Amino acid sequence: MKILIVEDDINLQQQLCNGLSKEGYQCQSSSDGLEGYYRASEYCYDLVIVDLGLPKIDGIELIKRLRKDGYQFPILILTARGGWKAKVEGLEAGADDYMEKPFHIEELVARSRALLRRVTGHSSLINSGPISLDLNCQKVTLSDQILELTAFEYKILEYMMRRPTEIISKAQLTDYLYDQDFDRDSNVIEVLIARLRKKFAIIESGVNPIITLRGRGYQLNEKL
Repeated sequence: MKILIVEDDINLQQQLCNGLSKEGYQCQSSSDGLEGYYRASEYCYDLVIVDLGLPKIDGIELIKRLRKDGYQFPILILTARGGWKAKVEGLEAGADDYMEKPFHIEELVARSRALLRRVTGHSSLINSGPISLDLNCQKVTLSDQILELTAFEYKILEYMMRRPTEIISKAQLTDYLYDQDFDRDSNVIEVLIARLRKKFAIIESGVNPIITLRGRGYQLNEKL
C-alpha cells in the first residue's frame, strides 16, 4: 500500500517514512502543501498523512481541496496545535484521524494501519462492463487501458456510474458541475459528453459509455 506524507520538518518526514517502510508500506513525501496537493492529485495513494503547519497552503486548506476534488482516501492529521477546536477544524475539513506532536512512531503506525483496515473492506472501484473507475485516485480504465480525462469529464462519468439505472437530465449535470449563475443555455454538457464518447472510441471502437434519451437526458449504457 502507498502512503503520502506531507510534512515540512525533513527530519520528522524521514522518521515517518522509515517507520512505515519497515512495516512494508511504500512511502512518498512532500515538504509543502501545494506540492502535496499535486502529488495526491496525480498519484494513487491509500493513505495521506498531513501536517497542519505547512508552507504555501496549510494542512486544512490542503484537506479541503482534496475532499472538494472528490478524493476519498483516508487522511491522518499531524499537528503541534493542541485543544479540541483544532481537532474539530481538522475533522470537519475531511480528515479521518488526528495526532498531536510529539508522538511515538509506533502509535502512528498503528493508527495508519487502522485507517487502512477501514478502507480495505470497502472497494474504491466502480465497474460497468469494461469500464473501471477508481474513486481513490480518480483513474478511469477501459479494458485495462487508462483514459486521460479532464476533471469535468471525470466528474460526469463518476456521477453517472454512481447512478447506473437513472436517467440524468442536463440540468442535473449542470447543477453538479457548476455554480448557480452558470449559463444554463450553454451546450457545454453536450460538448463534455461528446468528448467522453470520443476518448472511449479511440481506445475501443464502438464503445459508447453514455446514451442520449431525446428530450429526457442521459443514461449509462447498460449494454457495454
